[in-house]
Amino acid sequence: MDRPKTFQKDSITVDFMVRQLRETVGVEVVPVNDDVDASEREVTESNLHRPGLALAGYVDLFTHQRVQILGNTETRYLHDLGDDERQDAFRNLTQFSVPCIVVTDGNELDPSLVDMATAEGIPVYRTPLSTVQFTSSLRNFLTDQFAPQRAVHGSLVDVYGIGLLLIGKPGIGKSEVALDLVERGHRLVADDVVIATQREESILMGAGTDLVQHFMEVRGLGLVDIRSMFGIRAIRFQKRIEIVVNMELWDEDKEYTRINMVKDTHEILGIDLPMVRVPITPGKNITVICEVIAMNYLLRHYGHDPAEVFTERLRNRIQQEGPPMPRRGIEYFEQDYE
Repeated sequence: MDRPKTFQKDSITVDFMVRQLRETVGVEVVPVNDDVDASEREVTESNLHRPGLALAGYVDLFTHQRVQILGNTETRYLHDLGDDERQDAFRNLTQFSVPCIVVTDGNELDPSLVDMATAEGIPVYRTPLSTVQFTSSLRNFLTDQFAPQRAVHGSLVDVYGIGLLLIGKPGIGKSEVALDLVERGHRLVADDVVIATQREESILMGAGTDLVQHFMEVRGLGLVDIRSMFGIRAIRFQKRIEIVVNMELWDEDKEYTRINMVKDTHEILGIDLPMVRVPITPGKNITVICEVIAMNYLLRHYGHDPAEVFTERLRNRIQQEGPPMPRRGIEYFEQDYE
């Protein structure tokens, strides 16, 4: 069996980065030298750089391939230099092929320095945000852009705020279960193909593809437009993948979990996610089981593990009375026979 392929962006253009910062992230970034073609410059990593030492003349370890951030310290340093010294200091940057320069906190560069950057084809931008705010927003955006991704065959549904990834062999009924969950008020993220993206060390985010989005293919019925049919309340564009529900045909020779609800794991992008194996048999309501899986996960998340509670109760009974015998859960029936 072929291992699912992991893919990752090698680069993005500066023009794309700035446009997305404005339109998607909501960060104000203003071009200083409009005549430079930012689509010719590429960003290749998520790390940023503040070139204080480079301006001072030490360029042996200058990471020029990163986006260069000029904050209060750098701009005031340049401002305090004489004209010739200022240009010499700035030439330490422009002699390299840096992707772009961003001046933060509403600071401005001397026009002569902007002309030097323009002559080398380096885009220069300004933002009113502080250096900390801007670098945080830009780093988060670039981390997302260069994060490893993998296409997973399955359906991702938000059930009570928990991202359930339904997986299983083709035709086993993943889309039907997802559709039933949507009809019961839960929210579809993606069907058939889920793009899993690693964010941070142990966080997986899921989204649909740009082509399919919130269309769903149900065998025997065809394509269903979930957004048009059920409204905006029935969809999400992204959701953290928190638990995997593996739907498989019942195998009488296989041992299935009975007390401890989650003990198996499923690996995606090197992250082990808790997995519940749900055997499919005629008449079994998989939709309700998925809801219970989500609620049980919430209980465990907030410190209540039903399996541990039951095991402790059983252990105490054995210690007190020996092998347990079934008996009524209450000692007395009140005069109410409803």
